Amino acid sequence: MSKADTTDAETDSGVIQSVSGPVVTARDLNARMNDVVYVGDEGLMGEVIEIEGDLTTVQVYEETSGVGPGEPVENTGEPLSVDLGPGMLDAIYDGVQRPLDVLEGKMGSPYLDRGVDAPGIDLEEEWEFEPEVEAGDVVEPGDIVGIVEETVTIDHKVMVPPDYEGGEVVAAESGSFDVTETVVELDNGEEISMHQEWPVREARPANDKKTPRTPLVSGQRILDGLFPIAKGGTAAIPGPFGSGKTVTQHQLAKYADADIIVYVGCGERGNEMTEVIEDFPELEDPANGNPLMARTSLIANTSNMPVAARESCIYTGITIAEYYRDMGYDVALMADSTSRWAEAMREISSRLEEMPGEEGYPAYLAARLAQFYERAGYFENINGTEGSVSAIGAVSPPGGDFSEPVTQNTLRIVKTFWALDADLAERRHFPSINWNESYSLYKDQLDPWFEDEVADDWAERRQWAVDVLDEETELQEIVQLVGKDALPDDQQLTLEVARYLREAYLQQNAFHPVDTFCPPEKTYLMLTTIQTFNDEAFDALDAGVPVEEIIDIDSAPRINRIGVQEDYEEYVEDLKAEITEELRSLY
Repeated sequence: MSKADTTDAETDSGVIQSVSGPVVTARDLNARMNDVVYVGDEGLMGEVIEIEGDLTTVQVYEETSGVGPGEPVENTGEPLSVDLGPGMLDAIYDGVQRPLDVLEGKMGSPYLDRGVDAPGIDLEEEWEFEPEVEAGDVVEPGDIVGIVEETVTIDHKVMVPPDYEGGEVVAAESGSFDVTETVVELDNGEEISMHQEWPVREARPANDKKTPRTPLVSGQRILDGLFPIAKGGTAAIPGPFGSGKTVTQHQLAKYADADIIVYVGCGERGNEMTEVIEDFPELEDPANGNPLMARTSLIANTSNMPVAARESCIYTGITIAEYYRDMGYDVALMADSTSRWAEAMREISSRLEEMPGEEGYPAYLAARLAQFYERAGYFENINGTEGSVSAIGAVSPPGGDFSEPVTQNTLRIVKTFWALDADLAERRHFPSINWNESYSLYKDQLDPWFEDEVADDWAERRQWAVDVLDEETELQEIVQLVGKDALPDDQQLTLEVARYLREAYLQQNAFHPVDTFCPPEKTYLMLTTIQTFNDEAFDALDAGVPVEEIIDIDSAPRINRIGVQEDYEEYVEDLKAEITEELRSLY
């Protein structure tokens, strides 16, 4: 919400009484909860978070050093909102949707002055509008009235705002317009433009929230194969420092088969957001070869930015995601990380002197997390289309302690849990997702899709892999006591099969041009190859072949190279035949 948007709004003003970091107390300010205000002589943007008598508490989204008592506070009378319209893709925002490239142009420097502001979308840029309605048509809230080619990848669908009444179209013309100009007129006097505003803390309306039954295919074997997430699902990626949370989020942002990606860098280090900003414009979308940024909106709110803006950036991201969902798109939102968001809430809560909950977090931590994740889902929109928002949040528990409040409260809400393991990361096993601790509650409802689209025995193959990995975990406890050689031959062979599952199937090289993305068909064939080795090896063992000879066959190590094969179907077919021939020749 820019200052330009508030010129006609009813305003009121007060004065600062006290300043405590990002929390400012003003007196004699006529305001409502969540109103946007401008604080001090420099007009720093803030939001009302508490009202008690004639005292109003404001969280300020910018650095407050130098701001003191007696300076003015101006109320806009409007809640914190985002500008919605064409131009949000291929854009980089801060936590309150100020476009960073525009601000840099204003300043002539990457170092931004306080109080500088700009609309979330360019209000003067013209777009080619093609109407989907004509005079005499009747439209309702949410209906699509026209199309704008926003990027080479995405058509922006101009909709009747949800808070309009709707009515009969009087005029709709094609042509070049800026986002504030009227493109469709209704008989009741309502004028529809390409620009909408929406309060970030209010979910956009939908007709129905449905059970998601289509997977969000990520191209990561351990996710698609063992712990899938649905389009419209929720997932958490907790893990200690250096375990690969950000790389996993990047992989999902690059390769997940969502139409739109909203990436929220919430309180992470600046170098990680720099990597995203530098890499994404150069990456090709694997689905169509167009630039990846053509379907991506980035919100960069790094750890050195004001803490209050970190608290709002999650809501900014989910509101943008809901807007594209209303067009009928599948949107994936990456939040990296929700722990930093929770820490921002904790700091503001402590400055408000609220009663702390566990580990100093506010008592409403669980409620705020639930409010965020519950805005994800697979929806029937009010215009009759269907769209989804998938929310994937990284969690950064101090010391990798999953018992801390943010992780535990997140686990009560999300249905997919990808637990990152520091021990796996130290062994250079990536993605370092612990298969014993992770789970997905979407498996049963997604299995029919995998069985129809990939293979009818998908669920059986997955269960076999899970059983082998579970048995390996139990055997490893014995091995640590008595050694591998003390085990019976069949258990030694099970450990060898599990090793191929870990090294060939669960490990994946994010930096290899082929292995970085693995389609479900390839994931399935890799698993069937390992199971072929398992079945033939146990047949040989039953025929009396020593386990050492079975393990030492020449073809088995080639299983580890399936991931890097472009022509994997032919490779797998030859490898299965070679394994079968070599093992059967032993008896």
